[in-house]
Amino acid sequence: MRNDRRNFLKKTTLAAAGLGLTSSSVNAMSAISYNNILGSNDRINVAIQGLGRRYPAFLEGITAKKSNVRLKYLCDVMPSQMDKAAIKVGEMVNYKPILEKNIRTILDDKDVDAVFMATPDHWHAPGAIMAMQAGKHVYLEKPCSHNPQENELIVTAQKKFNKVVQMGNQQRSSPQSIKIIKEIHNGIIGDVYKAVAFYTNGRGKVPNPVKAAPPAGLDWDLFQGPAPRKDYMHDTWNYNWHWYGWDYGTAELGNNATHELDIARWALDVKYPESVKVSASKDHFQDDGWEMYDQMLATYKFNNNKIIEWDGVSRNGYQKYGRGRGTIIYGSKGVVIVDRGGYELYDLKGKLIDQLKSGSAEGGVALGGGGSLSTLHTVNFLNTIRGNEQLTSPIETGAISQMLVHYGNIAYRIDKGFEVDQNTGKIFDRDAMKLWSRTYEPGWEPKL
Repeated sequence: MRNDRRNFLKKTTLAAAGLGLTSSSVNAMSAISYNNILGSNDRINVAIQGLGRRYPAFLEGITAKKSNVRLKYLCDVMPSQMDKAAIKVGEMVNYKPILEKNIRTILDDKDVDAVFMATPDHWHAPGAIMAMQAGKHVYLEKPCSHNPQENELIVTAQKKFNKVVQMGNQQRSSPQSIKIIKEIHNGIIGDVYKAVAFYTNGRGKVPNPVKAAPPAGLDWDLFQGPAPRKDYMHDTWNYNWHWYGWDYGTAELGNNATHELDIARWALDVKYPESVKVSASKDHFQDDGWEMYDQMLATYKFNNNKIIEWDGVSRNGYQKYGRGRGTIIYGSKGVVIVDRGGYELYDLKGKLIDQLKSGSAEGGVALGGGGSLSTLHTVNFLNTIRGNEQLTSPIETGAISQMLVHYGNIAYRIDKGFEVDQNTGKIFDRDAMKLWSRTYEPGWEPKL
């Protein structure tokens, strides 16, 4: 049956290409047509790459009986992570996934249909492109890219290989967010002109990195993957890679602003900005190992005088907007504040006139997240593979929002703002364009 399905999907894709259909149309037609022949209960075999804080958020959707999914592989460069994940997954399924540290071995398995990627940021786009080249669909955690060029490559790869690629900004699957943003687009608060995306966390001190032997069992070479090789520094591998320079992470913008900036852009119905400027610095625990900014104010100006502001504070837990994260959308007739827990609608006098709460387990800023929105997002991905739904966050949409992250980080790194081509997303600044891509370890460059 597996070979029959693969042959059918290949023939359908080729036929659709001859008809001039778009890649999204091909995805839907191929899966739907296949379902009409063999039924919609065909099992999807998946692997999870990256078994740190984020992967548990996928498990409810993957292991639900109605999903008809087999979690064939658990993959991580740290054996202890695989062992812990095997125990957790063993409490949810009656079989044992294969433990494999090298994703390339998994991608060679023709029976694997899709990969959930929850690795450090520098692996995301290169790994997703490798997976698509191997014929796999991809659920790709945020950020979908480490730099703007990877953004372009991953969208090109999706179109070339005709795979379902969902970006892991799970609030796109929130029924409450979908509802209120549709109403915003229909004029419920009049003409929208501004959105403030915000995030607050009380992160503490991080160790000062010093040269050390990699932790027992860690495959440091595979951890680095596409990044240029360097000596291991304590305590890089376990989450702190977010804050130790730009080799692996994308700072708090890539870590969390990805979500709220996406909601802001969605609500204002804009694409690329005309200009970007930031004010950012490290203002807490000056003697620790944190190398990035820990607070930022960023302003993105769009055409029609629309503005998105990012207000992010990583290491001061005071909640200036009364909650840890969210997006405030201003219109000529009212205001909406929306977050993972639902939304509130106010009139111009500040009176609450409507609200809808979800009770989501993902409402706060706890490490790892997880809960109902990720389950909805996971199920949407699986149902789209089968042709029964459309992605709530297709990669071509997620990648546009991801550019706001890259613009902010680049402006911080070159210490100045710049103008942007609102049609193409290219930057009108030579210094900024030097950071459009990155240096890769030879042989690991993402290629199409």
